[in-house]
Amino acid sequence: MKLVKSLLLGSAAGLTVVAGAQAADLPVKKAVPVEYVRICSAYGAGFFYIPGTDTCLRVGGRARFEAGYVQSFSRSTGNGDLTNFRGLGRLNLDARTQTAYGTLRAFVRFELASRTGNYLTSGTQQRIANAFPALGVDTFGRAQQYVNVDKAFVQFAGLTAGRASSFFDFYAHDFEIIAGTLGSDVASTNLIAYTAQFGNGFSATLSLEDPIFRKTPLFGNAATNANLASQFNIFTGNFNVSPVIGTDAAGNPVGLAFTDVVQRSRMPDFVGALRYDAAWGSAQISAAVHEINTGNASFAINGFNASVAAPVVRAAGTTFAPRPQSEYGWAVQGGLKVNMPFIAAGDALYLQGAYGEGAQLYTGYSAQAGSYSASGAAAAIQGAGFNQFFSDAVLDPVTGRLDLSTSWTATASYLHYWTPTWRSAVFGSYGEMSFGGASRANLAAVNFNGLSPNPVTTAFSQTIRDTYQFVAGASLIWSPVKDLDIGVEGFYTQVGLKNGRAVDQNKSPGQAVAAIVNGVPVNAAGVAVATTSTTDTFHVRMRVQRDF
Repeated sequence: MKLVKSLLLGSAAGLTVVAGAQAADLPVKKAVPVEYVRICSAYGAGFFYIPGTDTCLRVGGRARFEAGYVQSFSRSTGNGDLTNFRGLGRLNLDARTQTAYGTLRAFVRFELASRTGNYLTSGTQQRIANAFPALGVDTFGRAQQYVNVDKAFVQFAGLTAGRASSFFDFYAHDFEIIAGTLGSDVASTNLIAYTAQFGNGFSATLSLEDPIFRKTPLFGNAATNANLASQFNIFTGNFNVSPVIGTDAAGNPVGLAFTDVVQRSRMPDFVGALRYDAAWGSAQISAAVHEINTGNASFAINGFNASVAAPVVRAAGTTFAPRPQSEYGWAVQGGLKVNMPFIAAGDALYLQGAYGEGAQLYTGYSAQAGSYSASGAAAAIQGAGFNQFFSDAVLDPVTGRLDLSTSWTATASYLHYWTPTWRSAVFGSYGEMSFGGASRANLAAVNFNGLSPNPVTTAFSQTIRDTYQFVAGASLIWSPVKDLDIGVEGFYTQVGLKNGRAVDQNKSPGQAVAAIVNGVPVNAAGVAVATTSTTDTFHVRMRVQRDF
């Protein structure tokens, strides 16, 4: 029996040794290495290393719903909408890599939105190619898709290049939902800039910026429409001409030439900013230079106005003013932000003021009323009594020179936290826009574009009148959890003529004052014409927004 057990155990041991030897001869397969996403803590929360690289990436975005109510005084043309809606989506990509020269950063932000209603359907964004409209009878001007590469820039060793916010801007409606105050707010422009850090919070920036995003059309024939992008000329382009008086050899006026005043992009805007940042807040002084130019005379006619007098035959030796020389608009701005944790954590106050000549989009006078148009319904008021005019310059038909407009704005905004989850902002602004009196009078002398040689008619015309604008508003926002805002905001706007009155285009559309009878302005038929000097409106909007 013992012999049998010994044989069996010996056989098993032998088989085990043979099997082990054969297994050792087989190739060994290594497990595929798994690359886990690693947290990158060098640049704050939310960053992770892109697998296989030393680049940190943060993916973020926003979802937003808005609904609003806006006053309307008329149901004519595109007016009459009271409600408006918007759904917006945003995607952010922020990539950073540490190098021997400091951080190399690339940031990209895309925004897509569906807008409806008279107010949220933005003519400003449509004119600047950030949106495209519906073309239906009931939907044109009331439905719009907004598509924007809001940011796409590279930052490296003080250099910023790409699509980014203008370095001229400071407050840029930081505490507002509707962005109703006056002031520069160009969130998306193409630029290349260098920022030097001096230490102790001081920095200076020199930026070359795309002039397209700062052009307000010069005053001319086509550009005085409230909305250049009508249903018919979206695909045919826009034109803009302004008259210049021609003279004979003796210097006598004998006719008109119409000059092409569509501006060309000939040189970038030059922007400089000096900034200081500290624990108590920040301050900035910025300045900009902006070229204003025209084209050649596009065509000439004899006489001044064939409907008033017989055309004058152009005599030999008649000359017209050459293409106006380029002028250079400029603007300066000062801004101050003061943190006020001694009142409540998160409280802050902004103060900002700007002044410019021939640089209306730098002072931001048209920020809420509608930009990239020479004129528009006063402060986006549906059925307003008169239009505001925003042109950077008027071509004087007598001198043949560009007469620069002037504008200035001042804004204050205060944010207060009632509790960590409830906050409010109160804000207000005031601004003025002025044009040269001589150029307006000279345009009236040639009976151009609604102005008339009749001094009474000219006095009551809305065309290129000096205006002011006042805005005041407040908001209440609840943030029950981090990165979720549920809020409502309302504001009041008043727009007025700085002097005199104008024909009320809501009550007496298309009428002109021909005379004053017993103190009452009347038209050519002797019928009383309604006039006005101010108009106002209020807007209310609510928002639900989640950032991530």
